[in-house]
Amino acid sequence: MKVVYEYSHLGGAEILQVRYPDCLREIYEVIAAVTARRTKISQEKTMAGRELYSPTDMNQQFRDAFRARGYTELRDTYTITVPNSDVAIPGAFKQIDFVKGRVLVEVQFGKYAFMFYDMAKFQYFFNENKADVGIEIVPCHALHRRMSTGVSYGEQLVYDIERLKRHFPAVPVKVILIDTDEE
Repeated sequence: MKVVYEYSHLGGAEILQVRYPDCLREIYEVIAAVTARRTKISQEKTMAGRELYSPTDMNQQFRDAFRARGYTELRDTYTITVPNSDVAIPGAFKQIDFVKGRVLVEVQFGKYAFMFYDMAKFQYFFNENKADVGIEIVPCHALHRRMSTGVSYGEQLVYDIERLKRHFPAVPVKVILIDTDEE
């Protein structure tokens, strides 16, 4: 796969470049190592029979490539309580798929709400002093059009972050939009 656009929020790209150049290099290597394959045959009314890029296949390739480079999962488990209530809900958690040192990485081929929730998770771990920067790897609009309906695209995420200004997320983030290598 290839990088088609990069967005730096609150100095995310600059922090990676200066403080975590090895992680940044590895992230580009992982992206380049993933091969998008049209392995999914659509059963959706609007795209019936079309060969689409498979998010499941790409996610597995990202998982294997990041794990091979020493990235691990980060998970905080806690009990949910709310003010003025006796209710306690144990076993809740926040989780990031790929972490190395203080660099958080999420690859998102899901619905838009999950892209935005990744920003909230970056914020959570940043507030807990477990991270310095987050990286969100997402499909660009052109790739999104060649995948199942429901998959979102990075341009929407960047658009919304730009309009929220510095208010959310209040954590340094680099958003990387990717596409296939095919022309």
